[in-house]
Amino acid sequence: MDKRINYLIGLDTETCNGIMVDEKLDLTQSLVYDLGWAVTDKRGKIYKTRSFIVAEIFCGMKDVMKSAYYAEKIPKYWEDIKSGQRILTTFWKVRKAFLDDVKEYGVKNVFAHNASFDVRALNNTIRYITKSKFRWFFPWKIEIWDTLKMARQTVGKQKSYIAFCARNNYMTKHKKPRVRLTAEILYRYISNDNDFVESHTGLEDVLIETKIMAHCFKQHKKMEKRLYAR
Repeated sequence: MDKRINYLIGLDTETCNGIMVDEKLDLTQSLVYDLGWAVTDKRGKIYKTRSFIVAEIFCGMKDVMKSAYYAEKIPKYWEDIKSGQRILTTFWKVRKAFLDDVKEYGVKNVFAHNASFDVRALNNTIRYITKSKFRWFFPWKIEIWDTLKMARQTVGKQKSYIAFCARNNYMTKHKKPRVRLTAEILYRYISNDNDFVESHTGLEDVLIETKIMAHCFKQHKKMEKRLYAR
């Protein structure tokens, strides 16, 4: 391992919506059943990948899993688990693996696209599983970056991207339409592949979000990366 490199971790979650509160389903609480991450650098070079399925949610909450937006992928997840492509284990062991990678690579920065969603879902999950004994997934020393915010300040301002979105109807429905900045649309632009369809599985989505992160840095523009200012 080259200690001169500033290693980062990019991560992505897939969630189901809802936990039981007083015998009623609370749909405001997202719980993580799929967590993938990659150890990378600012250029987007991948050094290590991880893909985990959270047993307590995926197996232990089958009724709630039906609320997952991509519930139709459940059979494919089982195939991947059997083939060893993904690891089915407890959320506590998933978090330990994450913390081990943070320590091994000296990671100080973690990024995600629309990072507030992933942070909230991971915190929801650790609180639910530990009955709030532990309330935060990330150690305090970790700084969270949001590639959505980064892209908005760089790619989203470029005339070529604005024209690309206008040409393909990738605009918001505001009174004054703005360019959309989903990971899928950004990757279509970056890769020049307008037929690309996002996988909506943790690790696979991390790999395209890593390219988005690297592309933002490649613009050499001043940008605010942090999800939360400190």
